[in-house]
Amino acid sequence: METSAETTAVLLIAHGSRREAANLDLRDLAARLEAAGPRPIVEPSFLELAEPDIPAGAAACVARGAGRVLMIPYFLSDGVHLYRDLVAARDDLSARHPGVEFALGPPLGPHPLLDRLVAARVEEVDRGGGIAADPAGRGGTRGDSGAVDDF
Repeated sequence: METSAETTAVLLIAHGSRREAANLDLRDLAARLEAAGPRPIVEPSFLELAEPDIPAGAAACVARGAGRVLMIPYFLSDGVHLYRDLVAARDDLSARHPGVEFALGPPLGPHPLLDRLVAARVEEVDRGGGIAADPAGRGGTRGDSGAVDDF
């Protein structure tokens, strides 16, 4: 087991939505990543419109013993939110939590795995797997598990 100073946490950061079903995707991802390891702490957070916000998510990482926090944007490209808002959040967190390292990662794309995912979605929709009405409020049907092995 890592000691507190060595413990590295993952802070996932999404934009956030007024629609809680959309936010649940990130919460579920955080739970899956934490269960799978290898990082012992994985927390979800949101830039706006949902809780926990970035400072609260980071505080949860620190409270759980993180000495280092990997800030992983759940954003497709390196737009203004990444370079303005998330850089400012990283700097603010470093000031709020002296002695804890905060490292901000790049957006999800461009990346070959994202290219493969988009190509898989194109084929899925071409086979009739588009979004259908969803009375449960989870955002439609997807037709796959979302796992990388699906494509």
